[in-house]
Amino acid sequence: MNRYARILLCAAPVLVLGGMTAASAQRVPAPIAAAVAAPTRTPANVARDRYRHPAQTLAFFGVKPTDTVVEIWPSGGWYTEILAPMTARGGVYYAAGPWEKGLNGVRAMQAKTPAAYGKVRLAAFPAEAGQPGVPDGSADVVLTFRNVHNWRFGGADRARAMFAAMFKMLKPGGTLGVVEHRLPEARDIAAEEKSGYMKTSSVIGFATAAGFKPAGASEINANPKDSADWPNGVWTLPPNYALKDVDRAKYAAIGESDRMTLKFVKPR
Repeated sequence: MNRYARILLCAAPVLVLGGMTAASAQRVPAPIAAAVAAPTRTPANVARDRYRHPAQTLAFFGVKPTDTVVEIWPSGGWYTEILAPMTARGGVYYAAGPWEKGLNGVRAMQAKTPAAYGKVRLAAFPAEAGQPGVPDGSADVVLTFRNVHNWRFGGADRARAMFAAMFKMLKPGGTLGVVEHRLPEARDIAAEEKSGYMKTSSVIGFATAAGFKPAGASEINANPKDSADWPNGVWTLPPNYALKDVDRAKYAAIGESDRMTLKFVKPR
């Protein structure tokens, strides 16, 4: 853990308390509420709102319909269903993922419902030579939901490079929003390589090493029922149910993972 991570870990309770207070008192702006209520959202995705809290999460990150928003690794497009209609008239939404197969989920959405998703811009992340990337200094907001563990998983540590790339695409004063499965700070850090959970201090460390400044934390996506020590890691819990029918009712009662919700800014 670097020096910045140690300092910020000591401040984490203050950040979390401030985030909780702001989140509990914060009004969800009408454009976010309307996007979450979009009729084009699939029922299966809407059913997960009670775990993912999209309206409160986007309000906490301060996302506006006129922003240029980049979502990193959107996978099947859960947040695409919200962010695309929200930014369709006055903003820009990039779906940025591994080129090209990593964006097949979003491409399928565009083919099926072009009226809702035709304006989504596809970009490579990380972008290699000859691939379309997000222009440096062009984004107001960069969002990544439950992806940092993928960059740390299996002994491969690509997180530093990923955070540096996100820093470059943001405008000065721009926001980085991170939601990630949370590993208790007292656990062995080696668990990050196989469990799907990350320590808050690790994520803060990666962000600050890239140049970001912490701007708040929230317990919007917390789940105190999640002990983060399951036999197949985070994938034991819904929606994956890695153990299939074994103790399924038990894991359904726990719900989806406990998650940190962190906000950073790129200094002006």
